Amino acid sequence: MDTIKQLQWRYATKKFDKTKKLSNKKLDVLKEAFNLTATSFGLQTIKLIVIEDEATRIPLVKHAFNQKQVLEASHLFVICIQNDITEEDVNMYYDNIKFIRDTSDKILDPYRLDLINMMKNMSVEERQQWSKNQAYIALGNLMTVCAIEGIDSCPMEGFLPDAFDDVLKLDNMKLKSVLLLPVGYRAEDDMFSEFEKVRKSIDDAIIEL
Repeated sequence: MDTIKQLQWRYATKKFDKTKKLSNKKLDVLKEAFNLTATSFGLQTIKLIVIEDEATRIPLVKHAFNQKQVLEASHLFVICIQNDITEEDVNMYYDNIKFIRDTSDKILDPYRLDLINMMKNMSVEERQQWSKNQAYIALGNLMTVCAIEGIDSCPMEGFLPDAFDDVLKLDNMKLKSVLLLPVGYRAEDDMFSEFEKVRKSIDDAIIEL
């Protein structure tokens, strides 16, 4: 697989082929990629909602400024953050480390306490912003994996999160939507697929010291 060739192939898909669906195998790759995304401290305060059902997506289109990708893509990914980060979240994380790596409490407890105190010293808004930063990492990771797997995608900030939260009843899950990623396969008549990529030259984009 030529990674650079695949990154040149990808673009923000404007029109998906509604008849082409991702296989379960491809979906599983993307789910695993999301779960393997690097997050600060490895705390994973983000969630991925995968929506295939068309009836669920129809009312979302108007809340995404009528961007048809929300409905026409094979699946709609909604990247969410937790409403808040609690001491319980930190404890669950370190308990998981202990279980998987068999690391002793003597080693883990100082790190556990430091992270608990770090979160306590933030406001709710700061903790939410901290989680949003992780969501963008996940978005970039998913887009790259999509390209490598030959899957089209379209990253979206242009939607009304509060309206999405209401439709999807995310408050019941203590989540807030922050980013969208429709995924699937491009339509043959999407003219944007033929456009040349516009990027700075490597010399303008990269500084070597």
